[in-house]
Amino acid sequence: MSRDEQSNSRVEKKKNSREGNRFNNYGGLELSQIVFIGRTFEEYMKMFNLTVEDLTGKSILDCPGGACSFSSQARKLGADPVAVDMAYKYEIDELEVKGFQDIEHTMKQMEPVQSIYVWDQFGSIQGLKEERTHAITDCIADMRKIPDRYVASVLPDLPFADEQFDLTLSAHFLFTYADRLDVDFHIATIMELLRVSKREVHIFPTVDLSGERYKHMDELKLILEERGCTVSEEPTSYEFQRNAHTMLQIVKYNRT
Repeated sequence: MSRDEQSNSRVEKKKNSREGNRFNNYGGLELSQIVFIGRTFEEYMKMFNLTVEDLTGKSILDCPGGACSFSSQARKLGADPVAVDMAYKYEIDELEVKGFQDIEHTMKQMEPVQSIYVWDQFGSIQGLKEERTHAITDCIADMRKIPDRYVASVLPDLPFADEQFDLTLSAHFLFTYADRLDVDFHIATIMELLRVSKREVHIFPTVDLSGERYKHMDELKLILEERGCTVSEEPTSYEFQRNAHTMLQIVKYNRT
C-alpha cells in the first residue's frame, strides 16, 4: 500500500474526490495508483521497539509489507517472515520499475514540505532517497529469491491460519489513512491481524497524516480490552513524520 512520504506531501493540498474513491475501493486499485515505497530493516526495529532476540526463531507477519527490507534482513537473523500487500499481485519486474519511479517522484514532492518532517535520521532528502533505495533493492532481491514469502491479499482478509504468526507488524497504514478508511475497517482489520497472531500485534504510528492521535483510539482500545487483550501506546525511538513516534502494542488474552 502507499507510504506516508508521498501522502504527507499532499497534506497541505485539498484532497479531491478521485483520491478518496481510490482508498474507498482500494482492493481494485491499478498499479499506477499504488505508491510502492518501503522502509528499511533498521527503521522497523526502531518503529516497533524490536531487538534481534525478538526476531530469532520467530514467525513474523509484515502487513502491509510494501517495498520494505524488513523481511529480507530478518530472515538473515533466523526469523521466518512473511510479507503481505495488495501490490504483490503484480509482477516483480513491474513493481521494481514502479518503485524506483515512485522514489524519484516522492523526493521531488517532499522538497517544498520538508518542515513537516524530522530529519535527524536521514539528514536530507538525498539521505532519505538512499534509504528508500536500499529498502526496495533488498525487497526486490528477496522477492525474486523467495517469491512465495510475499503474498498478495486485500485487507481485512488474510489467507492464513489462526495464530500462524508469533508477531505481526503493521506500519503506516492503519490510523495513517484515517480520513479514508473508516472505523469499521480499522476494527475488522485489527481483529484479522489478531486472528493470525499467537501473541502480539504492533501498529505504527498511532497518528494520522496530520499528526493527530487517531480519533477513535480510545474506543478501539476499549473494544480490544473487552476481548481480553492488553493494549498500550508505546513511545519509540523513531520519528520522521512529526509527532509520529508512538506504536500501538496489542497483547492477546493477557498472556505473560
